[in-house]
Amino acid sequence: MQAQKLKTWTNTLHAAMNPDMVRVMIGKALRRLRRGKGQLTPQENKLWLKSQAQDLGDLLKKFDSDLQEETRAFAARFKKHANEILSAIPYDLGGGGGVPLLYILVRKFLPAVVVETGVAAGFSSGTILTALDKNGAGHLFSSDFPYFRLPNPERFVGVVVEPGLKSRWSLHLKGDEVNLPQIMANLPAKINLFHYDSDKSYDGRDFAMKAVRPHLAENAIVIMDDIQDNSYFHDYVTANPDVTWSVYYYEGKYIGLIGRVL
Repeated sequence: MQAQKLKTWTNTLHAAMNPDMVRVMIGKALRRLRRGKGQLTPQENKLWLKSQAQDLGDLLKKFDSDLQEETRAFAARFKKHANEILSAIPYDLGGGGGVPLLYILVRKFLPAVVVETGVAAGFSSGTILTALDKNGAGHLFSSDFPYFRLPNPERFVGVVVEPGLKSRWSLHLKGDEVNLPQIMANLPAKINLFHYDSDKSYDGRDFAMKAVRPHLAENAIVIMDDIQDNSYFHDYVTANPDVTWSVYYYEGKYIGLIGRVL
């Protein structure tokens, strides 16, 4: 245990030697100190989510039956593929997110431009890229910040993404505050789908939405994972009554969705 703690501190100090990385690390620490921000308390937020939530499986059943079957087959195949890779890595690289939702929406709406924050092992990235490849069109722009407590953390980013899919992928690794302005400045067109799954703090979500919103297409879809962490999603949809939104429960967590999908 002591040896592992020493390695963690060594890796953290190594990351802190990088000016780009230390700026993001400090920003993350400061945002964690401001966790209480939001209109609802954590308990109030969870009660609100519970009152609004639908089961994700019920939503998926409303899509075309062939697309449902394709989605189920992909999710099972991808889970097996990812678990085989991750079983050989002695670190926890995070969970899988709303894989079925991402896949079915990309296949149905054929987005030309997809932006995501939060890559980690690459569950969402691999899902989106597989669906784009199946569509035969589209490009994914991803923002991530490697797990700085791990040795050479960049090697683990997107580790479950199949190499043959990466031609449709632009990956940025300096954290949302650096990555998103760069991505927004170089987009080929408006964003059709935005998936947020990075910094779970209130301020982190707020920064990303303010950076991305001017670049969203008219009928864009926004997906925000883990909205039980704070009341940002509640506050956003309350402050923007013109948007269409819904909340879904999936594998013990809540996913917020903005836009029309049916």
